[in-house]
Amino acid sequence: MSGVAHRPCPRGGARAGRGVSGTRPARPIDLRSDTLSSPTEAMRRAMATAEVGDDVYGEDPTVRALQERAAELLGKPAALFFPSGTMANQVAIHLQTRPGDEVLVEAAGHTLDWEMGAAAALSGVQVRPVRGDAGILRAEHLRPWLRPRSAVQSRVRLLIVENTHNMSGGRVVPLAVCREVATAARAAGLRCHLDGARLFNAAVASGVPAERYAAPFDTVMVSLSKGLSAPVGSLLAGEVAVIEEARRVRRMFGGGMRQAGVVAAAGLVALDQGIDRLAEDHANARALARGLTAAGRVRLAHGDVQTNIVVLDVSGTGMDAEEFRERAARLGVLCSTTMAGRVRMLTYRDVSAADVAEAVRRLAPLVAS
Repeated sequence: MSGVAHRPCPRGGARAGRGVSGTRPARPIDLRSDTLSSPTEAMRRAMATAEVGDDVYGEDPTVRALQERAAELLGKPAALFFPSGTMANQVAIHLQTRPGDEVLVEAAGHTLDWEMGAAAALSGVQVRPVRGDAGILRAEHLRPWLRPRSAVQSRVRLLIVENTHNMSGGRVVPLAVCREVATAARAAGLRCHLDGARLFNAAVASGVPAERYAAPFDTVMVSLSKGLSAPVGSLLAGEVAVIEEARRVRRMFGGGMRQAGVVAAAGLVALDQGIDRLAEDHANARALARGLTAAGRVRLAHGDVQTNIVVLDVSGTGMDAEEFRERAARLGVLCSTTMAGRVRMLTYRDVSAADVAEAVRRLAPLVAS
C-alpha cells in the first residue's frame, strides 16, 4: 500500500549514476517508501524461534497471539492476520457491501487509486470519489452523497476513511473529524471502515491512542510492514462475527496461510517495539523537508509535514516530477512520483538523521536549480 508508481532505476540502481562533480555517489539513500524498511534483529530472532501451527485451522499460536495483541491495541473484540493491507481492505469492503452498492472514499484515497479496481472486481461495488480538504473528509463533503434510498440509484453502503492520508503527505485525520464523519455516515445507514495502514503514525504524531481513532469505525486495518519494519503483514480488526466471516473471505481471496507464525512473530515485535520509535521518522521527515525547501525552489505540496511523508511541488525548479526523480536517482537519492505530478519521499527506520542530511546535500544542485 505504498500508493506511488515505483519506476525502475537505471541499471545498477542509484549506484550507476554520477554526481555533479562526475564522481560516483556513495550508497543510494532510498526514500521511495517506508515499505522498504527491513526487519530488526529482534524480529529475525523471533521468526527463527517462533512456535507455529496451521493457521487455516486457526492453530498457529503465534498468529493467535499477534491477533489478540492487535485487537487489544485497537480496542476491538477480534482481529485477523492478512498477507497485505490491500487484501484486508478488500475483505472489509466485501463483508460490508453487496454487489451494486456504492462505497464513498476520499478522491485521492488508497482504496480508489492504488488497489487496482479490486472493489469492483472482487465485490461488484462502485467507488465514489469524494473530494475532501487536503485529503480529509468532513461531514459537509459527505452530505451530497448520503442520498436516501432510491429505486433508480445505487445504494450507498460504506464509508472508508484513510488515516494517515497517504497522498496528502501523511496528513493526520483529527479524532474529532473521524467521529464527525462516522456519525454522519451512520445516520444515513452506512457502515464505516478505517484504512489505517499508517494509523500508528497518526497516533504517535497526535498523542491520541490508536484505539480512540479506531473506535468510530466498524472495521479497521493496520499495516505492520511499513514504518513498523515487519517483513510482511497487516491486520483487520472488528466485532467477533465480522472477523469470523473475514477468515472465510480471506481464504476465498487466496489469503489462507499455514505456518504463518514465522512472520507473525515479527509482527508481535513490531507492535511491542516499533510504535514509539515512529517519532524518529517524523523528526527526520521534518528535517528533510526543511533542508529541501530552504533553497526556495521546491515547496511542500500540502503545507507541512505531520508524519513520515514529504510531498514536494518541484515545479519551481523548471523540472516536472519525473525528470526530478530521474536526476535525483543519478545523484544517489531514490524517490517516487505521485499521480498528481509531485515528488514523494518517506523516512523509516533504515533512514537515519545522517542519511537525511546527506540526501539534502546530494539534492542541493536540483532544489537550487
